[in-house]
Amino acid sequence: MSTSTLTHTLGAPVTRLDGYAKVTGEAQYAYEYPVEGVVYVFPAVATVARGRVTHVDAAAVLGRPGVLAVLDHTNAPKLKSGVDADLMVLQSPDVAYRGQIVAGVVATSLEAARAAAEALPVTYEEEPHEVLLRDDDSVFSPELLNGMIPASLQLGDPDAAIAAADVVVDAQYTTPAEHAMPMEPHATIAVWDEERLTLYDANQGPFGHAETLAALFGIDSSAVEIVAEYVGGAFGSKGTPRPSVVLTIMAARVVERPAKFAMTRQQMFSLVTHRAPTIQRVRLAAGRDGRLTAVVHDSLNHTSRLKDFGENSTADARMMYASPNIRTVSRLSRLDIPTPGFFRAPGHTPGMFALESAMDELAQALDIDPVELRLRNEPEVDPFTGLEFSSRNLTACLREGAARFDWQYRDPKPASRREGRWLVGTGMASSTHPVYVRPSTAVARAEADGTFLVRVGAMDVGTGARTAMAQVAADALGIPLDRLRLEIGRRSLGMAPLSGGSMGTASWSWAVDKACRALVDKLDAFAGVVPEGGLEVQADTSEDIEGQQELSRHAFGAQFVQLRVDTDTGEIRVDRMLGVFTAGRILNPKTARSQLIGAMTMGLSMALLEIGELDPRFGDFANHDLAGYHYAANADVPAIEAHWLEEQDDRINPVGGKGIGELGIVGAAAALTNAFHHATGVRVRDLPLRIEDARRALRQAPGEQAPAAAR
Repeated sequence: MSTSTLTHTLGAPVTRLDGYAKVTGEAQYAYEYPVEGVVYVFPAVATVARGRVTHVDAAAVLGRPGVLAVLDHTNAPKLKSGVDADLMVLQSPDVAYRGQIVAGVVATSLEAARAAAEALPVTYEEEPHEVLLRDDDSVFSPELLNGMIPASLQLGDPDAAIAAADVVVDAQYTTPAEHAMPMEPHATIAVWDEERLTLYDANQGPFGHAETLAALFGIDSSAVEIVAEYVGGAFGSKGTPRPSVVLTIMAARVVERPAKFAMTRQQMFSLVTHRAPTIQRVRLAAGRDGRLTAVVHDSLNHTSRLKDFGENSTADARMMYASPNIRTVSRLSRLDIPTPGFFRAPGHTPGMFALESAMDELAQALDIDPVELRLRNEPEVDPFTGLEFSSRNLTACLREGAARFDWQYRDPKPASRREGRWLVGTGMASSTHPVYVRPSTAVARAEADGTFLVRVGAMDVGTGARTAMAQVAADALGIPLDRLRLEIGRRSLGMAPLSGGSMGTASWSWAVDKACRALVDKLDAFAGVVPEGGLEVQADTSEDIEGQQELSRHAFGAQFVQLRVDTDTGEIRVDRMLGVFTAGRILNPKTARSQLIGAMTMGLSMALLEIGELDPRFGDFANHDLAGYHYAANADVPAIEAHWLEEQDDRINPVGGKGIGELGIVGAAAALTNAFHHATGVRVRDLPLRIEDARRALRQAPGEQAPAAAR
């Protein structure tokens, strides 16, 4: 679409403004910035899962050509404690997980640094380790999850409601460890200039990263500049600084030269956070009319011995469906593993797999259509808090999705549809994600030559946010896009939240819109004439957000899947995925569709392929490369459709947009496994759903569950 004359760009399918730069190689990613005198650092990592380093024989590699220094816990720069236990690199000899950084080699070439690091002799005092998640005596329930969310909450008396219920579903569901593997690995160039630090770094939020790293190294945050103008994917894995960044900064400090490092794909399985595995129990109680009388959701996930991270997988059980009695409990098990962390729709993705699977089981037990069951349990207000929803159009998504999918022609009987040697089934699930809006700043400037400049500390990790922010700015200024310059991706551009939690666009767009409209007002005071030095306005949304009405803010959707199972081989093929969503005002339908179908594809991948296999003997992920950790490829992805309904929600922000980056993955896996049950008559409650499960299902009578012991 031409942008030379378009003055109302918001809502138009504008092609990504950075597309040309990316496909021609003009876009510079973190590792690609030209820096004079750069050296390379490469980590030596622990080969035990728990214990202590007793000796690092630096002398064995220091004489190698090009090797400049070896860092370990005896000589590394000291860091400030109490910031982040995960980032206390080389501060003690203790080993908390296999793959932890225990030393770093700095050299004049990547090859020299890597070869020396891999040859570096390190000896250990090894201790017994445990890496497998079990629901045993070691499990505990923290008071708060991730320092802010109560781990246990209750409304009413769920136990009494379950005891009195006509129908009860009580089932356990499990999800495995999953890894975010963005195309661009985690990479950093660190440059010290006395007490000022510049980082070219692949991350999701320069402002927040600068605050953390400044505190860690004991310098003022204003002395840290982070450049992340282009980032090649993240999915939550670049939301917080990783140990590799700290090692690179240390190396640059010690040798007094710029240093760079990019993780190998194998290193990302231990040095980058992963989605924690979960063991979840869901209990649903209902009357014969299908009305829920109790919802109980218990979730257990593993965490590291360095710090606690809870998945918060039970959050949606408190607001998704109407029920007078609700209890959610989140528990943790500390193991000798890398700390888990954020991965696309953290908590909501595994939690809604369990909840939406249980809802499908309840629909079967009641002999009620799964769509109808959800419609009957639509709440008028947030069931747990009693708050009004800012907007909630799940019922519209369910009805529109069912109509588009021809759901009304579905035979509800499992294992009833056969096409040749294939069993065919359909399934559905609801989707949701909370809407977060965080304070942000932005600057809008009018130049004397008739052009405009907008600066905001936003990030584009491949989502299209750069294009959406430009559209917001151009719309507020009333100008075509070719008269606008947009600067993003630097800490010095001001306070801004990270690109994560589906909060980025909803937060940055408010600040950009506010700054641009204030600039228009200022221009009016100058009769539209820009003085020689230009005009500039800065906006901050902190007070605006603080003054917002307390509401329950969420985006919603409904997903439908058709799949088939080969009765000879057990092969599972997905024929079609369809999603219908409501997420406020869609700022750019072209990039929005990309986000939704990408997330739905991730949900397919989660359902059928992804699993991090922890090795109980060695303590690491056995399949720590892309040969062993499988993702959906093009051949796995069927006809996939993403639609959205118009939704006006002025109580989110003035622009009206909700986040959409994570909505599409939530519920997708449940829709797929529900379709598998409909095809075969056998319920599989443990992800991923694999060919072995299908073969067992084909040997079972319809209505049976694939045995958990088989895993």
